[in-house]
Amino acid sequence: MKTAVLGAGRMGRRHIQVVRDLGLELVGVCDANPDALALAAKEQDVPPALHFTDASRLLKQTQPDCVIVATTAPSHCEYTCTAAEAGAKFILCEKPMAISLAECDQMLDVCARYGARLAINHQMRFMEQYTEPKRIINTDSFGGLASVSVRAGTFGLAMNGTHYFEMFRYMTDEAPANVIAWFSPGKVPNPRGIQYEDRAGAVRITTASGKRFYLETSYDQGHGITVVYAGRYGQIIVDELAGNMQWVEREEQYRNLPTTRYGMGSISHSQSIPPADVIEPSKAVLKALLEGNDYPTGQDGRQAVAVLVAAYISDEQGNRTVTIDNQLPIQRVFPWA
Repeated sequence: MKTAVLGAGRMGRRHIQVVRDLGLELVGVCDANPDALALAAKEQDVPPALHFTDASRLLKQTQPDCVIVATTAPSHCEYTCTAAEAGAKFILCEKPMAISLAECDQMLDVCARYGARLAINHQMRFMEQYTEPKRIINTDSFGGLASVSVRAGTFGLAMNGTHYFEMFRYMTDEAPANVIAWFSPGKVPNPRGIQYEDRAGAVRITTASGKRFYLETSYDQGHGITVVYAGRYGQIIVDELAGNMQWVEREEQYRNLPTTRYGMGSISHSQSIPPADVIEPSKAVLKALLEGNDYPTGQDGRQAVAVLVAAYISDEQGNRTVTIDNQLPIQRVFPWA
């Protein structure tokens, strides 16, 4: 299958490896920055004949079946729509999906009109550090999921937070309903350029059924990522960077007691979880997209952006609870990378 990669930055070069690992035919790599193309040539052995600095020319000349959009967020909408209009039937776009909800909607509309499948590279459903907790929380001995808490060093809510927003949706199989946020002062520095801005802070999400998500990544925190999944009968604690998972469950004879009896006898477990990797989960996303099998859709990506937009509105309006609905500012553009 003819495949093109738009963007030859750090993530784009990883996608080149993904394309080759899956046995796809790389027909072109595009980047306006010649230095990025030079790195693609050096690191991934991309010959000069496959270098392009203009995406439209690449798409017209090579007519790829599959396009990977690995540029910064401001160009995601343009390149996704151009790829669909050029005849690509499979498009994988990096996150965050776009810099406005209006752009998300445009991407969805154009892909639907031209018959292109659109995936956003939210990889959680293919990573053991999430699939294994999801398996456990759905067992009778754990009693279902009540809340997820993420405590981390400082990272941007657009850059990394959107992954966790999608993770919560994946874990609960529910759309987020309400958001409240408290941002740290100042902006999170972005390695992709001073023109981009991101925020850190705390975010709380609830679903219609009452499941809760808590993210604490404020600016005075500087190490690690720990995730706690809490249910009626147990807790799972995952150290994502170290690759450790521990969980406890009430002994069966105590499960009929109220939740206020939180100190009853329990059974402890532990196991290793492969630390986060980019190549293999991205490969799994692209493979699922091509096969049409349980991939993170454009609609999933839009939901993550909607949570992010709601968090900005909540913080700006004195930390009020914001409902994720059609009242969100669709046209507002954000400075995410």
